Amino acid sequence: MKTHEMKLSKAELREIIIPAMDIMEGQCVRLEQGDYGRKKMYDEDPIDAALRFEDAGFSRLHLVDLDGARERKVLNWKTLEKIAGKTSLKIDFSGGIHHLDDVKIALNSGASFLCIGTIAAEEPETMKQWISIYSPELFILSADVKNEHIAVRGWEKDTGLPVDEFIGAYHKQGINKFLCTDIFRDGMLQGPSFELYEKLLEKHKEIELIASGGVRSVNDVERLIYTGCKGVIIGKALYEQKIHIEDLTKLFL
Repeated sequence: MKTHEMKLSKAELREIIIPAMDIMEGQCVRLEQGDYGRKKMYDEDPIDAALRFEDAGFSRLHLVDLDGARERKVLNWKTLEKIAGKTSLKIDFSGGIHHLDDVKIALNSGASFLCIGTIAAEEPETMKQWISIYSPELFILSADVKNEHIAVRGWEKDTGLPVDEFIGAYHKQGINKFLCTDIFRDGMLQGPSFELYEKLLEKHKEIELIASGGVRSVNDVERLIYTGCKGVIIGKALYEQKIHIEDLTKLFL
């Protein structure tokens, strides 16, 4: 599959391809299937890694506060603040956003977008309030999926809520960006859930769907974009050098 078949400009592709960075105790890590007991630490300093992504030509960064997600409050805001202050990357920030104060901390620390999952699934009235205070354009709804049901609380709890209904309900409230992660694929380098994304985009043609989990090659990235995904998050494959940055940047430079 060739990039020109996707009929996207290089500027659009630069917005779509999003490197990920998970932070725990101030270090870059990756988890397998969201399991805190199956983490791998990387020596890279988060600031250095962010600068490397910016220097390579990326314009976005997906930053996850794993400590915050576990403790249910934003904790790694200083890392967010440093990255936002030292780069021009647009940062999608996730993890620990459970109260209005967390929203304020993340925004004041430099987040461009806030990725919300647990609160959106468990406390829809709170989410509705945040949307009314700020703007639906500010939020990315995290649809973390186990067997096509939404999972929350660090992916440990299956809500039984179908992902299709979750997306549909929030799209009616003005949310247009949805980050969908198949937990069984995350960190496993076994390929994305192409069928799931195709099904969701067929049902919800107007949403901006961001794919996450399982990306292992440039071909996977191209196929997801060709499918209609407006964002592709790449984490472990970059840190394990299964995908080289130079091969990705050839798509948009």
